[in-house]
Amino acid sequence: MAGRVAGKKALVTGAAQGLGAAHAHTLAREGARVLLTDINADKVAEQAAGINAEFGAGTAFALAHDVTSPDDWDRAIEHAAQHLGGLSVLVNNAGVGVRGNIETCTLEEWHRGFAINVDSVFLGCQKALPLMKEHQPGSIINISSIAGLIASDTMPGYNASKAAVWMLSKSVALYCAKRGWNIRSNSIHPTFVDTPILDGMSANSAHSKEVIMTKLARQIPLNRVGVPQEIANGVLFLASDESSFMTGAELKLDGGISAM
Repeated sequence: MAGRVAGKKALVTGAAQGLGAAHAHTLAREGARVLLTDINADKVAEQAAGINAEFGAGTAFALAHDVTSPDDWDRAIEHAAQHLGGLSVLVNNAGVGVRGNIETCTLEEWHRGFAINVDSVFLGCQKALPLMKEHQPGSIINISSIAGLIASDTMPGYNASKAAVWMLSKSVALYCAKRGWNIRSNSIHPTFVDTPILDGMSANSAHSKEVIMTKLARQIPLNRVGVPQEIANGVLFLASDESSFMTGAELKLDGGISAM
């Protein structure tokens, strides 16, 4: 079924690589016009250029964007209005890991994690809604994590920040519904996915990426790590009108971990 989001106008944060790039490419392939944003201006521009080369000029646009900055969010929304002609899909994808357990995690790391993982989603929803109201139906898709639903003793900062994204998504969903707006808000909760984050884990350890992926896979009932396209498929569903009766919900793409 082609053209599942034809005519949609989407903004994807953290789109320079990994999950964000997969989301943007998938939405473009299915008919959306997409604004890709990322703090890495060069890489996000490369991603947009690749989309335009594949799907035609004017399909994708790129913007340097610090998702923790209210001013940058104002600029991103203005860019969407100018270059996309509006906004109907917001994918709050940008995020970072938060190092340290409850004794070793520094307050600086805690604050940085919440700024990028939570403040960015708050700002994105707040800044985007005025424009999205003009282009209904709309869909807000917040990338949380299975770590926002299942705790670990080794990452309190990440657990807490991703749990905050989960609950914020529900609050926004109820806010929009009670005002009669056709704007849905849902969260996606992936488990381990083969992205550049795993390359970083390998670089910071004594193990190869293959060894790390094997160890992670043992924790997943399906016995493998996910791939970005599998998460992007969930984004596509939530961005499309196929999910028109789904709001305030969480989509678990976790290989079965949450069933254990």
